[in-house]
Amino acid sequence: MLPPQRLGWIGLGAMGWPMAKQLLANYSSATLTVYDIEQSLLEKFASEEPERVKIASNAKQTALESDWVFTIVPEGKHVRQVYLDEESGILAADIIGKTFIDCSTIDLETSSEVGAAVISAKAACFVDAPVSGGTAGAAKGTITFMVGIAPEDPYFPVIQTILSTMGRTVNAMGGKGLGLAAKLSNNYLSGCIAIALSEAMSIGMKLGIEPKLLSDTFDKGTGANWVNKVMNPVPGVCPDAATSKGYIGGFKVELMEKDVRLATQAAHQVGVKLALGDAVVSTYSQTAADPAFRGKDSRVVYQWLNHPSTE
Repeated sequence: MLPPQRLGWIGLGAMGWPMAKQLLANYSSATLTVYDIEQSLLEKFASEEPERVKIASNAKQTALESDWVFTIVPEGKHVRQVYLDEESGILAADIIGKTFIDCSTIDLETSSEVGAAVISAKAACFVDAPVSGGTAGAAKGTITFMVGIAPEDPYFPVIQTILSTMGRTVNAMGGKGLGLAAKLSNNYLSGCIAIALSEAMSIGMKLGIEPKLLSDTFDKGTGANWVNKVMNPVPGVCPDAATSKGYIGGFKVELMEKDVRLATQAAHQVGVKLALGDAVVSTYSQTAADPAFRGKDSRVVYQWLNHPSTE
């Protein structure tokens, strides 16, 4: 199966922008048709590669002018709009034989419904392929793709080849929806760790330990974890991280709230008992609802926990 030459991209947010840039940089033979609801983003993105990037007026046009389309938008309702809108959505176009890769992190039900509709329209393939690794990883091309496909599926090798232009790891998770299952499980774990780390840092610091020394000690002990090493929530511990830059950039707290909420809902549906789920959802929900923290990197939960009103 030959790699496609006409690619489409819908969603130029915090992750979508650097991923699309990696795709262009590492897949030099292809052209890219892009769409986002923010016209200024489209114009800025296209201005950097005017010969290879075309701006679409909607999702329908993106699908019409592409053989493979990548979508990455914030929530299930946005995925429904992108694919199912009767006038401007992907399914309003002729999509026979085309491939669709949805990198959004959404609920399993929406992904299943949209995927079934796409296949019913005689598309060649629709897979869920959410990502992990943060905005810095997306910019460096080191993210992980969790793909809802069986490793022995004949479509997987070409999917793997193309996704490898944007990420370091491409895991076939076993079947439809299992990419999302992996992503929700991952973000539940990451969200829990960020809260626990924030609390642990606060304990040690208030007992008199210097924060960088405390973080380094965690990294060499049984408390070692990615959040501590790369995105420690205490400003200054990781100088290049969003947490040391006013929590600007990174993974927004309202998106973390959405992901851990979806993960707990999925857990309840399959009968998994959670000790932390409701508390984690509540913590991120309250943080995201506070105007002082909304829109900031999710590790700003450290600031919320240490805010006078929460003590």
